Amino acid sequence: MPKTKLIALILVLAAGAILAQRRQGGWRGGRDFDTGSHIVRTEGDDVVDEDTVKTAREIASHSTGTPTWTNDPAFARDVFTFVRVLYARAPQTPEISWTASHWGWVTDFPDSDLNLSFRLQQVTSIRTDPDGRVLRLTDPALFDYPWIYVVEPGTMVLKDEEVPILRNYLLNGGVLWADDFWGAEQWANFEHEIKRALPEHRFTELEMNHQIFHTVFDLQVPKNKLQTPNLVQGMRSLVQGSPDYGVTWEYYHGEDSQNMHVRAISDDKDRIMVIATHNCDNGDGWEREGQDDGFFHEFSEKRAYPLGFNIIFYLMTH
Repeated sequence: MPKTKLIALILVLAAGAILAQRRQGGWRGGRDFDTGSHIVRTEGDDVVDEDTVKTAREIASHSTGTPTWTNDPAFARDVFTFVRVLYARAPQTPEISWTASHWGWVTDFPDSDLNLSFRLQQVTSIRTDPDGRVLRLTDPALFDYPWIYVVEPGTMVLKDEEVPILRNYLLNGGVLWADDFWGAEQWANFEHEIKRALPEHRFTELEMNHQIFHTVFDLQVPKNKLQTPNLVQGMRSLVQGSPDYGVTWEYYHGEDSQNMHVRAISDDKDRIMVIATHNCDNGDGWEREGQDDGFFHEFSEKRAYPLGFNIIFYLMTH
């Protein structure tokens, strides 16, 4: 085996060991469920205070750094803002799949928020907020933003007071994008929580002929060719001879994690209120864009960014 390929394989295997350590609970990150602390840690082990954090710019990058940019002060509020929702997670029970990571709402934070915002401004006519925003659904500022993002909602639990607020937000023009959750158990939990807010509505699958796949980029591929896994699985999928060569799904979430889904709930006027990219980790495609050249070209460049641009552009113009 050539030396360069051997080194790449060693790095992939080492990264896999780190991922396994996270899944087994050996990684000191995410929330301390036993104490109920409001202090969480990012994947870079940086402290985030849930009671005070307001923007992505407050937290250090844990990937390869994030870009900075400015907008004309006269149009400072006339921008698209990446709004990450801070939510509670379900307590550990046998009914909930704990193949989900420790991180919860803080997954991929802050790199995915800032990288996607910067690239969106580069590629489209949309101007973007250079700081991003973090908020709870109970924050009165929620209604200042038409688009919100929830990561790893497979273990999300809405508090009773959040349910009517989310319903009001969605029925009055807001839209929620849920990303990075895998398998039937995680889907069932997310769908249950959303139906608490929208009991009269149902999810439908968006097929590849839907306009959302053909706005900024004309994505003429099968849906599974838009599937992005985490960085480790993505790197493994690119190593010829690896057992995971070509495997772009996170199979440890279960057999039903293989096929990517893009599902949506629309209102009576066919406006999308909730969109979910299930069995897909777009956030890693944005967050990890600079960590591996192969991962960037196959997943960030071809999948996560084009799909992200299309979804945001479509939602903001419909």
